[in-house]
Amino acid sequence: MRWMLSVGCLLLFLVPARASAPAYGYLYQSAYSLDAKPRLPAEPYSPQIGDLLLPSDPNVGWSIAYAIAGTGRPGHSAVVVALPDGSPAILEAGTSDKAVVAVTPLHAWLCKYKGKVWVRRRKTPIAPDQSARLTEFALLNDKKRYAVLRLVGQLTPFRARGYVRTTYIGKPHGIRRTYYCSEIVVEAMVYAGLLDAETARPTATYPRDMFFDRSHIPYIDRHLGLACGWHVPALWTWCPCSGR
Repeated sequence: MRWMLSVGCLLLFLVPARASAPAYGYLYQSAYSLDAKPRLPAEPYSPQIGDLLLPSDPNVGWSIAYAIAGTGRPGHSAVVVALPDGSPAILEAGTSDKAVVAVTPLHAWLCKYKGKVWVRRRKTPIAPDQSARLTEFALLNDKKRYAVLRLVGQLTPFRARGYVRTTYIGKPHGIRRTYYCSEIVVEAMVYAGLLDAETARPTATYPRDMFFDRSHIPYIDRHLGLACGWHVPALWTWCPCSGR
C-alpha cells in the first residue's frame, strides 16, 4: 500500500510539470557563434511572427556547395508567419530537402528537423498589417517550385552576389514562380515592410549573412541591417540542457 501511495504522489508531481512544458522548446543565451554550445540559462521559446529560423544541415554535400558559393553554415533560413487561424508556421523554400516552397506549422517543423537550429527573435512585435502581409505572401507562394537553376547559378560567376554587382542587381522581385531559401525569406520581409525594398537584395543574401549580421560582400554588409529589428541568434533545443 505504501508503494502505491508513493507512486501516486510521484504522478501528481510529474503531470503538472509535463502539462506546463513549453510547446516550442527552449532558447539559450544569444551569441554570434555556430559552436552549438548551450549558453545557460535556457528560457522557453515563445514564437513571434517575423522570427527568423537559421537551421544548419549536417549534410557534407551541402557544406561543399557552401564553400564553392563562398559562404558557410548555416545554409538554410525560414521565417515565422501566422496561419489564418493565428497559429505560427514557417515559410521556407526547400522543406525537408525537397524542391518545393512550403508553409508548415512551426511545431511540426521543429519536430522533424534533424540539424541544429538557431532563432533570431523579433525585438518588438510586428504590426498587424505587416503580419497580414507575411501571411498573404506565404499563402500565395505555398507549394511553388524551388528555384533549382537559380541556386545552381549561385555557384557560378553569373550570380547577383559580388563585390560590385550586388549594388546594382539582385533587387526584390516580389511574387515570382520559384524561390530558393534565403531569397524567399528576404522577399517575404520586403513584402511585409520589414526590410527596405530599395536596399534589400534577396538573390544576393545568404543565410550566413543573416546569422552574423556581417558579409564579405560590401553592399550586403552595409545594408542588411537585421540587428535593428532582431535579436542576436539563439540556439534552440527541445529540452533545457543541464550544462554537463
